[in-house]
Amino acid sequence: MKNIAIYPGSFDPITNGHIDLIHRASKLFDKVIVGITQNIKKPSFLSIEDRINAANIVLSDIENTEVQQFDNLLVDFVYQQNAHVILRGLRAVSDFEYEFQLSGMNKRLRPDIETLFMTPSEQYANISSSLVREILVLGGDISAFVPESVEKLLKSYIKN
Repeated sequence: MKNIAIYPGSFDPITNGHIDLIHRASKLFDKVIVGITQNIKKPSFLSIEDRINAANIVLSDIENTEVQQFDNLLVDFVYQQNAHVILRGLRAVSDFEYEFQLSGMNKRLRPDIETLFMTPSEQYANISSSLVREILVLGGDISAFVPESVEKLLKSYIKN
């Protein structure tokens, strides 16, 4: 049986912090599936297709990763993929309360699925997709926060 982990999120856009966590997780698991979904609490900046394509491009050098879209309950997606671990990133203490709530609910829904919290590498601790979007819209330089291909994609959205 393969040791498979799911790293879920909207990845709107995928950042260097996400990529760092995926690289590190790929050394711990046989396979890491990046599950991209729509955040029902807010509209997306990038289309789901562009988010999937961007993730596939920037993760192409990590052989044991796969990018998939899902639109059902996370625990059901995890079960469908024969995975047993949900990966979640914790940047700050403020993330913990929300993530703790989610992991508890996921555990109630599927007791056989574990949640693994990973902290970012120090240089990525303050990066978030929403901050990257805000900096971009206000005309700031986002090159330190996302790969070049993602930066070009984001800038094409601003031009349109």
